[in-house]
Amino acid sequence: MPQFRIPGPLRNLSGGQPVVEVQAEDLRGAIDALDGLHPGFRGRLLDDQGEPREFVNLFLNEDDVRLGDGLASKLKATDEIAIVPAVAGGA
Repeated sequence: MPQFRIPGPLRNLSGGQPVVEVQAEDLRGAIDALDGLHPGFRGRLLDDQGEPREFVNLFLNEDDVRLGDGLASKLKATDEIAIVPAVAGGA
């Protein structure tokens, strides 16, 4: 099954789990499945238009989904979806 890699700041939503497996055919369905298992993820990952939030990066395996088919990206059983919050700041 495809699996999400959950970053530390969002693990409170997944009950502390660093990895969550989901069953879905595409990335949008995977986010829906993740939110079904652990409510709150959809709102943290997607904006009001249902698109990835500006400061959240989603990677399917090693590819930024914004540079490919986006949320329509098809999934295989061995796929890993990484949630990477954007980091900004510094001096």
